[in-house]
Amino acid sequence: MTEAVLPVRVAALYQFTRFEDPAAIKPPLEALCHAHGVKGTLLLAGEGINGTIAGGDAGIGAVLAHLRTLPGCAALDVKESRAATMPFHRMKVRLKREIVTMGQPDIDPTDPGAYVAPQDWNALIDSPETILIDTRNDYEVAIGSFTGAIDPRTKSFREFPDWVRAHRHEWESAGRAPNIAMFCTGGIRCEKATAFLKAEGLDSVYHLKGGILAYLEQVPAADSRWQGECFVFDERVAVGHGLAPGSHGLCRACRTPVSPGDQASPLFVEGVSCPACHAGRSDAQRARYAERHRQSLLAEARGEAHVGATLPVRDAD
Repeated sequence: MTEAVLPVRVAALYQFTRFEDPAAIKPPLEALCHAHGVKGTLLLAGEGINGTIAGGDAGIGAVLAHLRTLPGCAALDVKESRAATMPFHRMKVRLKREIVTMGQPDIDPTDPGAYVAPQDWNALIDSPETILIDTRNDYEVAIGSFTGAIDPRTKSFREFPDWVRAHRHEWESAGRAPNIAMFCTGGIRCEKATAFLKAEGLDSVYHLKGGILAYLEQVPAADSRWQGECFVFDERVAVGHGLAPGSHGLCRACRTPVSPGDQASPLFVEGVSCPACHAGRSDAQRARYAERHRQSLLAEARGEAHVGATLPVRDAD
């Protein structure tokens, strides 16, 4: 029996390229997305495009075809998955200074480290000569990572360069730098992270092609070195092997992923608080969150989208 295909097509994409006038790209792109009922977030900057969108097959196909006509985007890097329901509530095309914010303007992301295909990743990270670094932020690492990976415990990708400079001496011994393997959700942060390490004089730098999403999609669970789930930047919150929907929810107060165990805690109140943020919120704040949640439920009952119900999950910064 053929397995039913989930109806919503989700496309995570990025491309580092030079856009001379990102503002001119925005209006026709927004109009096309709205015309096809496509929702999500796309970031435009002088250095390229990044984001995740979702919609019907035809709509996503039309938007991707348009994006591939933009300068330098013919080989646009896209990772696709499916969802049972629309994981976004609206469409946003935003202009930014960087499509993933590292705060290192002199880094050239078109000169990254060596790509490693998902099928070859295990051999690299199993080697005792390899230092494995998770370039994502602490709330992402908390719900899943590769076995043995170093967690920089960053709150923002902007902190990553300082962390590297503070810890690189720990990876170097006897005057010989080890192989350094890095990974992130879809690959974009590693384009900059590996380029940064190369600029710092570390040459044996590798990163997972297509990121964790490509690995979970292509490597069988029985052979996987991945433990836990992978945080994603939409209403699915997390995915597992085969990109199946994960078990984590999202706290609407602090935007932190919430495990099934934490969802059972008396400190977790849907739309109001979770164990991670309950102590740091006042009664007045929790009352505001509760009212926002009540309004969102009323809007849902009317078949409407309530803007306040959809705090952005997070940017990949």
